[in-house]
Amino acid sequence: MSEKLAVVLAAGKGTRMKSELPKVLVPVLGRPMIEYVLDALTAGGIDRIVVVVGYRAELVRDTLKGRTNVVFADQTEQLGTGHAVMSCRDILSKHDGPLLVVAGDSAMMQASSVAALLTEYDSRPAACIIGTTYKDNPDGLGRVVRDEAENFVKIVEQRDATEEQLKIKEVSVSYYVFDCQKMLGALNHIRPNNKQGEYYITDVPGVMLSEKLPVHALPVLKPCEALSINNFDELKIVESEMAKKS
Repeated sequence: MSEKLAVVLAAGKGTRMKSELPKVLVPVLGRPMIEYVLDALTAGGIDRIVVVVGYRAELVRDTLKGRTNVVFADQTEQLGTGHAVMSCRDILSKHDGPLLVVAGDSAMMQASSVAALLTEYDSRPAACIIGTTYKDNPDGLGRVVRDEAENFVKIVEQRDATEEQLKIKEVSVSYYVFDCQKMLGALNHIRPNNKQGEYYITDVPGVMLSEKLPVHALPVLKPCEALSINNFDELKIVESEMAKKS
């Protein structure tokens, strides 16, 4: 069995949280939010975790120094999620197996979802498996577009969606399992052709599809995993949800 590796994107600032801390260190019920992510990954079957650090990197390193299965990669410029994964290329080039890519602020991540995605990869290997969920109110989230045969076609962001696509309730919350080496190949083809001038990991599945590689979308995530934390109101919602589950 090959090693199961995860990359956690943790380089961003906590600007919208009005905090000097890196966003992933903002406390949720008294713990840095990234701690919940790392716990879920480890419990879900991930062997080793690469944490991509940038803003106040030394603080993130110091907070996580007791975790023996964590290594770090430096993103010296914040040029997008795809660029963050590029920052790990030296580590990833040696990895032949599944790679899970997630955001470090996914405080509601569930170990059962991580395990389900890894099990799917083992039983039906693909270049990419995208974890999805259904939301009655998918406002603000990327919609998962499928064809008539229910095959994955693309993720469309809300601002780019047609009226018909806005009715879709299946959403992506940026959980990806990649064939690591195929992902590294696809990373070479993504371009910063967007308003932010950034490299997006969300463009990688499209590159893979254009190369006729298999990409699946798997609706195994819990609806609570679509809860993000970008401001204090959202933080309170997540804390309330966590309190219910504890």
